[in-house]
Amino acid sequence: MNYAVIILIGYLLGNLQSAYILGRVFKKVDIRELGFGNSGASNAAVSFGWSWGVAVALLDIAKAFLSVMIVRSLMATGFVEQGYFPMYLNGAAVILGHDFPFFMRFKGGKGTASYAGMLLGINPLLGFAGILLTTIVTVVTDHIAIGTLVLITSGVVSAIVLGHGLPSVMISLLLWAVSVWKHIPNFKRIMAGTEHGLRHAVNKHKKK
Repeated sequence: MNYAVIILIGYLLGNLQSAYILGRVFKKVDIRELGFGNSGASNAAVSFGWSWGVAVALLDIAKAFLSVMIVRSLMATGFVEQGYFPMYLNGAAVILGHDFPFFMRFKGGKGTASYAGMLLGINPLLGFAGILLTTIVTVVTDHIAIGTLVLITSGVVSAIVLGHGLPSVMISLLLWAVSVWKHIPNFKRIMAGTEHGLRHAVNKHKKK
């Protein structure tokens, strides 16, 4: 029952769709009808501009980080057992809440920023390293999807190498599979040479 509580906390926080909310409030549009057709940071960058993408990413990172911090507090009180598993379980719930929000007919974002926030809550050094690596790869390749692939793969490897336990590794693998599945259209467009890169989004909005 206690694990159900931390799953619920994570899922509800994951439902806080910053790209959708900001789009509705400031742009008067449903961001899912623009760009990549989802409510994530990458789509905010492509649809509204780089600064909007950064703002959405920071908010999505923050909600996952906050959720894991709540779980840490609950572990300190003995509500759930100490260890990595409760944090990974909660973080996964945030990401799945972000990807499949109930109030938006389960059509949300892709969870990359929230994944980074989960890592940041579990291990700050690991989280910062993941964010830095993802940023570098994204800038070099010009594609957020490739940066995401590096992030989620490094998350799985880190869980194994740092000994976070088999349940945590299994959750990391599940999140890896979900993220790859959500990004399949992006990878197909990259291979076909039709995917608009990060620099395209930045230049498009500079001209406006």
